Amino acid sequence: MHNPAAVLRARLARSPVLVAPGVIDPLTATIAVNAGFEALYLTGAGIAYSRLGMADVGLTTMTEVSEVIARIADKVDVPLIVDGDTGFGNAITVQRTMRFFERAGAAAIQIEDQTFPKRCGHLRGKDVVATEEMVGKIKAAVDARMNGMMVIGRTDAGAVEGFERAFERAHRYIEAGADIIFVEAPRTREELEAVPKALGNRVPLMANMVEGGRTPMTPVKDLEAMGFNLVVFSAGVVRAMAKSARTFYDTLMQDGTSDRMREDMYSFDELADIVGTNALLEAGQRYDPAGGGA
Repeated sequence: MHNPAAVLRARLARSPVLVAPGVIDPLTATIAVNAGFEALYLTGAGIAYSRLGMADVGLTTMTEVSEVIARIADKVDVPLIVDGDTGFGNAITVQRTMRFFERAGAAAIQIEDQTFPKRCGHLRGKDVVATEEMVGKIKAAVDARMNGMMVIGRTDAGAVEGFERAFERAHRYIEAGADIIFVEAPRTREELEAVPKALGNRVPLMANMVEGGRTPMTPVKDLEAMGFNLVVFSAGVVRAMAKSARTFYDTLMQDGTSDRMREDMYSFDELADIVGTNALLEAGQRYDPAGGGA
């Protein structure tokens, strides 16, 4: 994949709707690609949960996210859409974030208009910056990109100022250069349907499905019919992994063995195959004279 952003841009221009599952590391990215997904979403909440064991309230740093991007991009060859929180600061900081993320291998960055410290989009108590400040951030992001990384303008204003104001902001973000628009956390199906009606087809539109969040879980086909072009299931994999981990640990504590969990686990050989153990060993032999290689 020579230019991740170009690949993503071309894919968003055609049907069907693009589904990007949330990933948190190279392992989950590999499993998602093996399942057939064409693009991935690096979830900020998932990084906070898995790397810090803490809530998604602005504690993750730009360099921590960049490190995860680079590791995933080194492992899989599909476009990676990255949650860039608020850009980690002001407009100048956004430009630095753009350079780091693009060099690391991101195809798109999502920047939101929350104040700092930000909150997960499905938490209460959010606040947003002035529209002009966010417009400046988007312009700064567009000016800083080197290889066309797509900019997703996210607005959380629906929960703060109402959805009509959120739509006004979205139009301003498009005018500032946003390539994709994400109106976060519609609370009903009617509010979901209102997003494409209000924004039309000026740019691709993104929806976020969060299990147990404020937005009703809606089938991808329905979202496509409404007019959405990109659907992410942001941190669902972390919730699934956390529940499975607790079941595993409870079983081990109670039974003194993990045998009861075996049917719900990959075997040693199956996981070795997923991470490419044999291919790595064979490559090592080619370059190691003692192993019969070169």
